[in-house]
Amino acid sequence: MKIVTRLIVLFSIAWGAAWAQSWPGQSIRIVVPFTPGTGMDTIARTVAPKLSERLGQAVVVTNVPGASGNIGADQVAKSSPDGYTVLMGANTMLMAAQLYKSVPFDPVKDFSPVSMAAWGTLMLVSNPKSGVKSMQELIAQAKAKPGSVTFGSPGVGTPHHMAMELFKAQTGLFMLHVPYRGSAGYTQDLLAGEIQVGFLPVHIAQGLVKAGRLQALAVGSPQRHQLAPDVPTVEELGVKGVNVDMWYAFFVPNKTPDPIVQRLNREFVDILKLSDVSGVLGKAGLVADSSSPGALSEIVNKDYPRWGQVIRSKGISSD
Repeated sequence: MKIVTRLIVLFSIAWGAAWAQSWPGQSIRIVVPFTPGTGMDTIARTVAPKLSERLGQAVVVTNVPGASGNIGADQVAKSSPDGYTVLMGANTMLMAAQLYKSVPFDPVKDFSPVSMAAWGTLMLVSNPKSGVKSMQELIAQAKAKPGSVTFGSPGVGTPHHMAMELFKAQTGLFMLHVPYRGSAGYTQDLLAGEIQVGFLPVHIAQGLVKAGRLQALAVGSPQRHQLAPDVPTVEELGVKGVNVDMWYAFFVPNKTPDPIVQRLNREFVDILKLSDVSGVLGKAGLVADSSSPGALSEIVNKDYPRWGQVIRSKGISSD
């Protein structure tokens, strides 16, 4: 029995290697599970032509939005594991898959990690009318009058919402959530003072802070951000465990031959080091990055239960 098993393994390795040698023999599709213009879309459309040049095949970016990214992710999960369908994923897929009662895929088991792509940072801000000028003042006000502070987000389960829920969990605060249908209405009401605090992407928030329209309280990353070096991190200010950086990464369907995964990884790593690629992503508020498949797998396996605990403890649902 051991001999048969060993032969099967050896055959699989040889078959995968042979397949990888002939790959790619056709165009490759990168599925973005959100609408055009989002961070994911920017990354995919910046990387795609570079990947096409290196592989000698067309690389097409397809937007498949819906259900907080679950529709596009499910499409990739059910695709043939042949290296011709790539998911432009993000940590949002780990959240979205746990926000709905019935999701037809497993965001951890149904994908093979390829490489990290970029990081995005969220900044905690307040409207000047709120009188909240620091994170400590926010905590003090919310604890003195539970429910008196309102925060907004572009919608239930968005990174902005989940970041604040994690912040609330770590500080023991009770604040009222006002979900919007998209970033435009949320940002508009935050600027108007209809809601008092919230998280915004740092590249958007910093411009509004410099204009005096918002007050910077902290950034939700492990270290200060280059766009806002004077703004301390949440942890610097005494609240641990609130790393809410958004990450973006490439995945392929599970059981994609390892030689193909490794080839894609090498290409993405080299592309993401290019100055013109990092320049484009930088203008969108993203920091280009890459990783080994194993390193990305570790991040996924750490983040999935972390966000799941927040979702379950707060009873958050998109259904």
